[in-house]
Amino acid sequence: MSEKTDRYTDESTDIEEEIKEPSLYSVIMLNDHFSTMDFVVEMLVSIFRKNVTEATAIMYNIHQKGSGHCGHYTYDIALSKVRQVHNEAKKRGFPLKCTIERD
Repeated sequence: MSEKTDRYTDESTDIEEEIKEPSLYSVIMLNDHFSTMDFVVEMLVSIFRKNVTEATAIMYNIHQKGSGHCGHYTYDIALSKVRQVHNEAKKRGFPLKCTIERD
């Protein structure tokens, strides 16, 4: 995947800078055999803003393949979403986990 760059020239100082778009990271949700399917769908809808149909498809991938892709985000947003899932899972007594992988 190529990084998109834009050029910015500050005419007052004749300095040209390359502005790169931030790297994206995939959030991957992992199967744990304890978190309920309903809870996983709830997290995909509420935290990752998936519709119920898409969340259900991702949940079945997680259940059948061991993991499922939740989305691409900048690092800070990906980390925030992972923390939200972990906090909500802990609060509700589930061991649900997510990881971040650089695209």
